[in-house]
Amino acid sequence: MTRAVSFRGVRRLAIGAILALPAATPSTAAWAADGIAVLQGLDKVTAHVSTIEALVGRPVHFGSLEIVARACRKRPPEEPPESAAFLEIRDIKPGEAPVQVFSGWMFASSPALSALEHPVYDVRVVDCKNASNSSSPSSR
Repeated sequence: MTRAVSFRGVRRLAIGAILALPAATPSTAAWAADGIAVLQGLDKVTAHVSTIEALVGRPVHFGSLEIVARACRKRPPEEPPESAAFLEIRDIKPGEAPVQVFSGWMFASSPALSALEHPVYDVRVVDCKNASNSSSPSSR
């Protein structure tokens, strides 16, 4: 008897495998945890691209979106380059209750693997950096 597997279930398994890979392989170092998620936001209406620096655990705003980076991980320099961030994104419109539009891991090298689906905005992970090496996070 075969069971149908949803795309979402397969995607979660793939993401879990990718995140577990560096720690599970003895010859590779674990991903470093960094304090700032560097994101790129696109307003599809105006075609304006913005760089967003989100301090882990603190909300930043991009248009009507509130973005909270819960974690940001970056592979060490001796490994193949990869950055990943766990993001929670809510759409906040005046007079309406906030709506969560995304919650999950986004990967810099594979933005389509786990993408925000929103009619006006796109958000993707660019990099992770250490909070001690940067000025105060802001949305530009």
